[in-house]
Order: sequence, then C-alpha cells, then structure tokens
Amino acid sequence: MAGQIRRGLTLDLRVERFAYHQPFRISGHVFTETALLVATLSDGEHRGRGEGAGVYYLGDDIAHMVAEAEQVRGAIEHGATRKELQSLLPPGGARNALDCALWDLEAKQQGRPVWELAGLETPRPLRSTLTLGADSADNMAKAALAIDPEAPVKVKLTGDLEEDAARVAAIRAARPDAWIGVDANQGYDIATLARLLPVLIEAKIAQLEQPLKRGREADLDGVARPLPFVADESALSLCDTASLVGRFDVVNIKLDKCGGLTEGLAIARQARALGLDVMVGNMVGTSLSMAPSYLVGQLCDIVDLDGPTFLARDRDPGVFYRSGMIHCPPEVWG
Repeated sequence: MAGQIRRGLTLDLRVERFAYHQPFRISGHVFTETALLVATLSDGEHRGRGEGAGVYYLGDDIAHMVAEAEQVRGAIEHGATRKELQSLLPPGGARNALDCALWDLEAKQQGRPVWELAGLETPRPLRSTLTLGADSADNMAKAALAIDPEAPVKVKLTGDLEEDAARVAAIRAARPDAWIGVDANQGYDIATLARLLPVLIEAKIAQLEQPLKRGREADLDGVARPLPFVADESALSLCDTASLVGRFDVVNIKLDKCGGLTEGLAIARQARALGLDVMVGNMVGTSLSMAPSYLVGQLCDIVDLDGPTFLARDRDPGVFYRSGMIHCPPEVWG
C-alpha cells in the first residue's frame, strides 16, 4: 500500500498558529498556542494536505519541522512514495505532515477514501476523552462538571503527590460515575509512584499514563501494575513498541511522535500482536490533525482526540464532539 503518486508534484509548506482558549498546564510545561506545519501537495489537479504539531519535549518545534520538510522537498516533488518517505525522514512532525498529505493526495487521485486505501472498515464515531489541564483541585472539579457529562475524563497531573491526590479526589467526587484516566507526563519517579498508586486505586482511576521519565522504563521491571500503565513519551515510534511488553499495558500512538498515519497504523497492528492495548492521542492540532488520527482510533481501545477543544478557533469543516463522541465528517480530510 505504498501508493504510487503521480510525478511532478509541487509542495507548499506553511506555518500556522492557533491560540488556546486559555493556558494549558501539564507537568513541567504551560502552553498558550500551537504552531503547526501545514504541507500541501498538488499534481496540478488534486491537492493533499497534512498537518504536523511536532513533539515539544524532543525539540521538534516549528523551525525544526520546516527545516526537515525543506530537506526532502526535492524528493517529494519528484514523486517519493509514502514507503520511501519513512527512510527519508525520521519520525516527527515534518514526516507526519508529509505522510498525511501523501495519503490525502492519493485518495483524491484514486477517488477512494483513505480508510479504504488503508484496509480499514468504514469509520464510526469514537468515544473520546476530554482533558483537564492541571489546576487547583477546586478548579479542576468545576471543569470536570462543565464538560460533556458523557465524555470520559483525562486528568493532567504535575508530579506533586499531595496536590495530585487532592486533584484526583476532587474530580472523582464531582464525577462519581465517570471513566477517569490520569496522565503524569513523566512527573514521578519509582519511589513517588509507589505512593501515588494507592491514591489512584482509591479513586477508581481507570489508567495511569507515563508515570516515569523516558529512559527510566527499566525501573518498572517487576513493579506490580494494579491499574493499566500507558506508555506515551516512552513509546515514540514502531521501534519502541516491543520493549513496552511487561512494563506497560497500553501504547499511546500519536502521529506527531511516530511520523504519520503510515507508521501509526503499523504500531497499532504490532501492539495488538504483542498483546498490548492501543490508545490514540494527539499533540493538540486542529481537525486536520485529528482526521488521520481518527482512522488510527478505529483500531484503538482508548481515544484521546480532543485537541481542537483547546483552540480558540478550528478549521472549517472540522470534527465535532457530541454525547461523548468525536465525529469526523469525510470532507475534513482523506
């Protein structure tokens, strides 16, 4: 399924910035906007688009993405396929934008949707988490009550055990029947993790995402997991997947981490073969980022595709959220 794209393409690269409604806080970072690389490929008749948000904790910022995409402009314009792109660029936001643009272009050239080209079933709406940025326990409880009551809740922790325990307790009290997962974003070490786990069990938390720093995965060897552990920063690309077995239960696929839909689908399929559950997440892009991730989500147990809900504006047409579900109309992408 490498896709033979007609030669003689033109590549347009643009930087677009989307402000957040309000600052978004996680462990070690506060975000106020997202800067996106938008790649558009044209054969003179058809156009394909893709979007990359990059990976902030790897230095994969907008300047880095633009530089990487420019590096392969000649190869792309001379007809490099999606398969060839995998070796032309490493995983990251630039490859994600280009890979998704190639998928979109091929779909339009062939008059077939991307889901069909990828060997998937007709896409269906997906239950998606809505994320609460780290704040005071009271404010997070109020935020939990303000979001769609049918949506699963994802909670950002900061690594401060006392404050995180208060956050989790307050949100559970506010939403006694909700599915709640927490994301530590590498905020804990093996000692503090041992103290966090009873707090999460008491609050009936469904899963714990990325408790330790990337590179400290071996610290989890032999550690009992009383709730599912999710690998995010520890699972960047396909080559990381096999090493997760025995340390994590779920792999969180993000197209900006792995470099596009091509590798995202490969990770989902390999993870299943290894006995891991599969989650799809996002690096807070627009609906143009959510649409290809939505296809990965068709293979996933857990879906976290709420990126546009943080933005002051989104693209039109775009995805929409209703009754705890994300819906992606076919005209958004692909």
